[in-house]
Amino acid sequence: MLVAAYPLMNVFWSMMFFFLWVSWIMILFRVIGDLFRRYDMSGLAKGCWMLLVILAPFIGVLIYIATQGMTDRSSRRGRAL
Repeated sequence: MLVAAYPLMNVFWSMMFFFLWVSWIMILFRVIGDLFRRYDMSGLAKGCWMLLVILAPFIGVLIYIATQGMTDRSSRRGRAL
């Protein structure tokens, strides 16, 4: 393998995967925080979203971000402060 012949490239890929993992954890906690901060959603709906995020985290988070308007609520909350 050509990439393994260069030790610096191994460090680069390790740092890249670590950065992506930390970014993923941050997005996951942001979605969970937004989910529990919502007052317009029932407890059953919140439970279903949490179940989806726990069982299929990648797809659940992407669907939540795309369909629930998370950025609109966070920008309104930021302007209110």
